[in-house]
Amino acid sequence: MERVFAEYLIETPYEVEQAAAVLAGEQSSGTFVSVPGETEELKKRFAARVEDIQLLDVADEPSIPGGSIPGKKYQKARVKVSWSIENFGYNLPVLISTLQGNLYEITQFTGLKLMDFEVPDSFATHYSGPKFGIKGSKLSCGVTDRPMIGTIIKPSIGMSVDETATLVKSLIDAGIDFIKDDELMGSAANSFFDDRVKAIMKVIRDNEQKTGKKVMYAFNISDEIDEMQRKYDLIQQEQGSCAMVSINSVGLAGTKKICDRGELVIHGHRNGWGMLNRHPLLGIEFPAYQKIQRLAGVDQLHVNGIQNKFWESDDSVVTSIQSCLKPFLGGYEILPVVSSGQWGGQAVETYRRTQTTDLLYMAGGGILAHPMGPKAGVNALQQAWTGAVDGLSVEETALKYPEFAESVKKFSK
Repeated sequence: MERVFAEYLIETPYEVEQAAAVLAGEQSSGTFVSVPGETEELKKRFAARVEDIQLLDVADEPSIPGGSIPGKKYQKARVKVSWSIENFGYNLPVLISTLQGNLYEITQFTGLKLMDFEVPDSFATHYSGPKFGIKGSKLSCGVTDRPMIGTIIKPSIGMSVDETATLVKSLIDAGIDFIKDDELMGSAANSFFDDRVKAIMKVIRDNEQKTGKKVMYAFNISDEIDEMQRKYDLIQQEQGSCAMVSINSVGLAGTKKICDRGELVIHGHRNGWGMLNRHPLLGIEFPAYQKIQRLAGVDQLHVNGIQNKFWESDDSVVTSIQSCLKPFLGGYEILPVVSSGQWGGQAVETYRRTQTTDLLYMAGGGILAHPMGPKAGVNALQQAWTGAVDGLSVEETALKYPEFAESVKKFSK
């Protein structure tokens, strides 16, 4: 019978084998005490198995509150556990409940993080994955051999419909590929969702008629499920191409419900990510997280950015980008969305470390605050990526391109 495998980073003051066995029992057929119905036959078919244990370093203090044993150290380890697919079939919420359920509350652990998981190929017959992904997103914007260049509406909240539409027009005139609502923008008192969609899409359609280029705008449809469906319909009616979902707010089933429609590119915003990941020994690592979103059908997913304004290290960002580009179930493309304090100066290091242009590279102030205006800001980002792919340094690119040179003067630290 096919099995699902998961790898965890754990910390425990108990014997690692004992703690791992508790994990396997709690997340399958067992409980804190033997019960009459858990026969050997039942356990053989449904109990989780501890497949591998690799001991790591030892700590003097617990990473998070948990069980303590006087005089004991806290052993870290990588543990691989597997479950028969019979336990959950092709039910994504139950699969996630198995991989990430009550195990975080188990007394034996003073640290536990889901690092990655593997599902059998048969999942591909039940989950169609992203409908557009990397190729579809770039094709929709007419982009081929460079990243999509995008930006976010700023201020995040407070602008009227007309002010937002005017800003969108200036960004489109500047040559942008992609624009998105901020995750805080739903349907504000002075910017109702329906009015905003209609005004912005008129600007986008007018530009498409003049130039042939259709800019992708990700409207934030995050809401109750029925209302998300209605908002999705409106974007379609207005000939839009993308909807944004705050995937941690909407939840897995809600995200999948929207993705399953398959007519709009789904931009997955991971706001709240730090709550799931920031502690090194609690939560979930991005390689596992992005697989869940691929199974749900998300086309584009935020990965933070090199030299970002948040807490995440460059190494972590690179790992996130690489995990999105790694094949999964024979395809399931998902476009990494690089953002957070980005301007052209980070392009060189981003390309050096990832060797890809299959990105949506987003800059807010890096475009809107360019001293020569938004058009120069967009040009500077494109120039930065041209220089990066050509192997030029930031300094060499600045000597070659005047708009990028002004970015260096404005934004370099």
